[in-house]
Amino acid sequence: MAMKNCFQVSTTVCTSARAGVVFAPVEKLHLPTSCKGLNLSNLSLSSSSSFFAHSLTLRGRSQKSRIFCKAREALDEVQVVTDSSWDNLVIARETPVLVEFWAPWCGPCRMIAPVIDELAKEYAGKIACFKVNTDESPNIANRYGIRSIPTVLFFKKGEKKESVIGAVPKTTLTSTLEKYLDA
Repeated sequence: MAMKNCFQVSTTVCTSARAGVVFAPVEKLHLPTSCKGLNLSNLSLSSSSSFFAHSLTLRGRSQKSRIFCKAREALDEVQVVTDSSWDNLVIARETPVLVEFWAPWCGPCRMIAPVIDELAKEYAGKIACFKVNTDESPNIANRYGIRSIPTVLFFKKGEKKESVIGAVPKTTLTSTLEKYLDA
C-alpha cells in the first residue's frame, strides 16, 4: 500500500511511581503530514485489549506504534481481472479505472507493464489498475473490440471513456488518466 494512505497510532501506558497505579492506555492518531486528498471516511481503526495487555509489559511504561493501511480503495498494484470478476471490479467501481489488455507472448505488453505498475503506485487511492489476459478472458476483449495489444482502456463510473493502443510513453497514459480524476 502507498504510505500516503496510511496512518500511525501510538499507544502510551503510564504508571504513577509512588502509587504503582496504571493509567488507561492513550492512543494518539498521527496522520501523514500531507493529508491532501485523504478521505477520512475510508479509514477505520480497531483496537483490541490483547494489544493493550501486550503494551503493559515493560514495568508499566510502554510506547508502541502501529501503522494502519485501511484506505479501502488504496490499491497500489495492478490486479488481474477475469470474465467472472469484470463487472464487480471494473464496471461497478465509482473511481476511475485503468485496464490493460495484454498477453504473455506479447513483447510490447511486457514493455508497458512496468509503466502500468508505476501508475498504480503513484495514483493509489485515486484510481484502480487492472489487467486482462486476452488469452484467458477473450469475452471482455471481444466486448470492447480489442484488436491489438497492449490496449489500455479508461473507465469512469462503469463507462468506457477512452482507449490508448500500443506501448506508449508514461506521459501519454498520465495525461489521459489525469482527465478522469476528480478535481
